[in-house]
Amino acid sequence: MITSTVISPATRSEREQKLLASVPTGLLIGGEWRDAFDGGTFDVHDPATGEVLATLASATSEDAIAALDAADAAQTFWAQTAPRVRAEILRRAFDLVTERAEDFALLMTLEMGKPLAEARGEVTYGAEFLRWFSEETVRDYGRYLTTPEGKNKILVQHKPVGPCLLITPWNFPLAMATRKVAPAVAAGCTMVLKPAKLTPLTAQLFAQTMREAGLPAGVLNVVPSSSASGISRPLLNDSRLRKVSFTGSTPVGKRLMADAAQNVLRTSMELGGNAPFIVFEDADIDKAVEGAMAAKMRNMGEACTAANRFLVHVSVAQEFTRKFAAAMGALTTGRGTDPGSQVGPLIDASARADVHNLVSAAVDAGAIAVTGGAPVDGPGYFYQPTVLADVPNNAVILSQEIFGPVAPVTTFTTEQEAIKLANASEYGLASYLYSRDFNKLLRVAEQIEFGMVGFNAGVISNAAAPFGGVKQSGLGREGGSEGIAEYTTTQYIGISDPYAR
Repeated sequence: MITSTVISPATRSEREQKLLASVPTGLLIGGEWRDAFDGGTFDVHDPATGEVLATLASATSEDAIAALDAADAAQTFWAQTAPRVRAEILRRAFDLVTERAEDFALLMTLEMGKPLAEARGEVTYGAEFLRWFSEETVRDYGRYLTTPEGKNKILVQHKPVGPCLLITPWNFPLAMATRKVAPAVAAGCTMVLKPAKLTPLTAQLFAQTMREAGLPAGVLNVVPSSSASGISRPLLNDSRLRKVSFTGSTPVGKRLMADAAQNVLRTSMELGGNAPFIVFEDADIDKAVEGAMAAKMRNMGEACTAANRFLVHVSVAQEFTRKFAAAMGALTTGRGTDPGSQVGPLIDASARADVHNLVSAAVDAGAIAVTGGAPVDGPGYFYQPTVLADVPNNAVILSQEIFGPVAPVTTFTTEQEAIKLANASEYGLASYLYSRDFNKLLRVAEQIEFGMVGFNAGVISNAAAPFGGVKQSGLGREGGSEGIAEYTTTQYIGISDPYAR
């Protein structure tokens, strides 16, 4: 396996150095950037080289409570702020993030590893949540109606749920922050944001941008930390916290749900995935391969929506696998800032080792590596884009989230077998279907257990659509008109008949 090489900051470009120097390194609490309670810090590394990019303050439990103090103090006035005011802040934030797209893209590439082209795509995607929820802010309707028997009136209003803990993952440093912060701002909630320790820099820059957009002090507090439990545990035990929203692994999500149960908190959980990519015998194979590349290789496969199992009808499996392997094998691996890079590094050495262990186990079980199948020599945590053919249905790689540039292909013979194989997972987040028969697509979509289904499309995430899964992929939805509802509570007011005499 490859070991990381620490490169001197002197080797960074002038632009990289200037950008990194502009990112706040403290904790944002009550509108002020400050050091950690105990003065602790942690380093953020470039996964393409192993070099230290920045050193950030590492929040403690005391800092977490201080952040909640600030959020709680700001909650009443923020909830009473006019929806249009909140909407305009989000719109200004959208404009600022868009204006600074190149800075956000480069920062994500440096700390997460994705190629610049993909990072730019994430800026567009992530910024759209700010614009979408700026528009939804003023459309969170209640209702007023007469009871069925006509004796009273019903008034229903939506109120902000209150201070929220937002925990974001490392793989989409901007989009996962905007997807949680934007609806919370729209609903009138205050927040404590805990970004992933592997990629916190983008969240730091985003928080600074939100402040510049006019977000009042205390509404958004940011506590990067090397200890996730040191932040979440004291907050989940505090009765002032009213909601937790988490994106990450299913095991961690389960622990957070158990902790949240003590205070009966509102929870939104976007957890693991094991997306099937089903290619039927009547599919356009070239379009299916194009979709497979998008569904598999977005973010180097480090996405919960990434296609994880390629279920291909036996009659077209050979053609699909050959063309898919050719496309995967043609990709260029390199540091995300390199002009020709199409595949960046995995996030760290442990992630790469996990991916390679899954590949090795599949090959030992009888799978064939048509292309790739090994780490890339040299510095950083790179792995070859890989296609595995003839993968046995009982192979571990088909039951675990790969989170890397590896595509296992297995076959089926009937529509019902494809459905059975797709549903043979504890996860139910994203899925992808390829066929020319629209009725077949509808039939299969109604029978597979997934919160999101793509019809002849390899990328389906959109700010205007409800993102989320079923089974052990979580609960709740982010985005769409459903997204703001996750941050509101419904209040019913019964009114005596105003016409009674």
